[in-house]
Amino acid sequence: QVHLVESGGGLVQTGGSLRLLCAASGGTFSRQSMGWFRQVPGKAREFVAAIRWSGDSTYYADSVKGRFTISRDNAKNTMYLQMNSLKPEDTAVYYCSARPGGWATSPGMYPYWGQGTQVTVSS
Repeated sequence: QVHLVESGGGLVQTGGSLRLLCAASGGTFSRQSMGWFRQVPGKAREFVAAIRWSGDSTYYADSVKGRFTISRDNAKNTMYLQMNSLKPEDTAVYYCSARPGGWATSPGMYPYWGQGTQVTVSS
C-alpha cells in the first residue's frame, strides 16, 4: 500500500509559479510510476503529467507542455511538479497518483492517490 501526501498548493497571480510536492510512504516508491492529475468541480479528473519509475521518461498534457515540469527524487520518496507561467485555467485541485510499472494517462490506471492540494491562479 502506497500512501501519498501532496503539498505546495496555494494562491498565485497569473504568470506566477508554484511547486507541488508529493511525498510517498509505504510500498516501493522507486518501482512506482507517478502521475499528476487535476480536477475542477463538475468536471472529470484531468491528466497533467507523468513520470516513469526510473525517472527517464516523462509525458505531459498539451495544455501544460513547456510550462510544467515533473520530476522525482527516489532517494527522498518525493515527486515534484514545477508549474511556471500559470494561467487562471490551471486553477484546480491537484492530485498525485502512483502505479506499479509504466506511467499512464488514465486516472483509472492508478490505484494510489493523495488527498489533493488546491491551486488557485488569479487573473
